[in-house]
This record gives sequence, C-alpha cells and structure tokens, in this order.
Amino acid sequence: MKIKKLNVYEEGINRFFGSLEAKVMEALWEHEKLTIKQTHDMLNSAAAISLNAVMTVMIRLSEKGILRKETTGGGRNRLTFFYPTQTKDQFIEEQTKVVTAGLIEDFGPLVVNHFIEQLDSIDDELIEKLEKRLNELKKK
Repeated sequence: MKIKKLNVYEEGINRFFGSLEAKVMEALWEHEKLTIKQTHDMLNSAAAISLNAVMTVMIRLSEKGILRKETTGGGRNRLTFFYPTQTKDQFIEEQTKVVTAGLIEDFGPLVVNHFIEQLDSIDDELIEKLEKRLNELKKK
C-alpha cells in the first residue's frame, strides 16, 4: 500500500495521515479491532468529534486498503468491525522504505549527502550497521 501524500512538516504517523486519520489508526493499532461507534467513543472522550467524521475516515481508510472490515451477526445484531491491515511497525517500515526509495530515485546525491550530515544525531548501533553495509558493498 502506498500513501499518496506525505506531510513533510508533521511528525510521526501524522506525516502519512491527516490528524483524525492518525487518531483512528492509533486507536485501532492499540485495540486491534473496533466498530465505528467504539472508535468514536474513544476519540470523543479526549476531544469532541462527530460520529460522522469518524465513520467517513474509517470508511475511506478501508477503501484505501489501510483498514479491513469484518461484519458479524445479522439484523439488529449486525456489527462491523474495522482492523488495520498491518501492524504499526509494519506500516512505518513499508512507508519509510517507499519514501526513502523515492527520494533516492529523484534526488540521489542530495539525499545521501543530507543523510551523511545527519550521522551525528544517530546512535552508535546504526553507525556500525551502516559501516558494515558499506564494507559489504565495497567488496562487490
């Protein structure tokens, strides 16, 4: 799944989602499976939000393939649950890979230079991993 819009000036998963979408996704990643009403009740307890807004966002996320629907029961006992198609870690892994690949493809030398400039801010384990990978590439 590919997110079509990246919010560069946001932080965390808000880079990939609008603010309500991010709240919905966080709730679903935490609880795994919820109805629209359950999700609304959770989000509404933190700040007033309309049920229709939550419903619209959840339906759109399912149309984009980010959420799936599962309906149980029938008639008045019918319930539709929504659940994420990926864990939060899987989603972040996939999206950061897509973004990085796109940046490298479009702006290769600049992106690599900017990554190099940021090395001071990463931990020693990542530096060691990078060093190991560079040595492997040199041997090829």
